[in-house]
Amino acid sequence: MSRGGRDKFRDEPERRCIATGEVQPRRGLIRFAVSPDGDVVPDILGKLPGRGIWVAAEREALATAVKKGLFARAAKRAVNVPETLIDDVEAGLAKRLIDGISMARKAGSAVAGYEKVKDWLGKDEARILLQASDGSERGKSKLHAPGGKGSFFEVLTASELGLSFGRERVIHAALGFGGLTERIREDAIRLSGVREMDGGSATGKVK
Repeated sequence: MSRGGRDKFRDEPERRCIATGEVQPRRGLIRFAVSPDGDVVPDILGKLPGRGIWVAAEREALATAVKKGLFARAAKRAVNVPETLIDDVEAGLAKRLIDGISMARKAGSAVAGYEKVKDWLGKDEARILLQASDGSERGKSKLHAPGGKGSFFEVLTASELGLSFGRERVIHAALGFGGLTERIREDAIRLSGVREMDGGSATGKVK
């Protein structure tokens, strides 16, 4: 079992991380591509052409790949690694997560606000509890995750969660059951491995 409680399915495509050397399902990795000009580009959506280069969705693994020149080794050519590469990965993952939650909201599979979230949790309609990383700890402690693997995330700020719901700020949100929620869960796990919280090296909370 890998980080964040992900099960390893035999029929899921796997790739090797150039930093750790470990083979794992693609959903736990970040794909990179090399542009015609030799620039290393994060391929968050996995759609860019060319041979992919894979790194575990862990900030330490990304830093190792950059520091040790592993992208050039994997590409078997000289490449340009932007100084902002890790931050670009984090931003791309955050955007994908925000967009995914927004899609769930439009589909009626996501709610925001303390009372609505509390209601969903009470009725066992919530698969995942999302809370803002910069929200009041006292307020957040009043709600409890539904339980199960990857049922709680604290990896987005209140303003980022707000973007998903068309609001300025959101502290509490919940996702219902369904395939889209499972995709969002995987995106949240990847972001939790890459994102620094409170200016340090600690990742966002995941349960």
